[in-house]
Amino acid sequence: MKVVFAPEVEEDLYELIEVLIEKEYLGTYPFAISYVEDLIVDIQQNIHSKLKKKAPVFFERYGKDMYYITYQRNNNTTWYVFFSIVEESYFVRYISNNHASGQYIL
Repeated sequence: MKVVFAPEVEEDLYELIEVLIEKEYLGTYPFAISYVEDLIVDIQQNIHSKLKKKAPVFFERYGKDMYYITYQRNNNTTWYVFFSIVEESYFVRYISNNHASGQYIL
């Protein structure tokens, strides 16, 4: 199955590069770009093998009947990838992390 990112998710990932630099989480643009690219590749390569969980009701604003998986990128940050299975694809509808959405994940 292929992985398709919603246009708004692609925009959020692009903006993440700027946030990582502005908030000084990562020091250089090449490092921030690499971080985001690695996250995308990790999702594309591993979404099918990760344990998926039913998304909490709070996240239905991004779509109905969604699942989510987690990626532990470092000791401080866990990414949550919310998606639907549409025909033969994983349709990624929203991406967040424990800093922004951790309180809504049970």
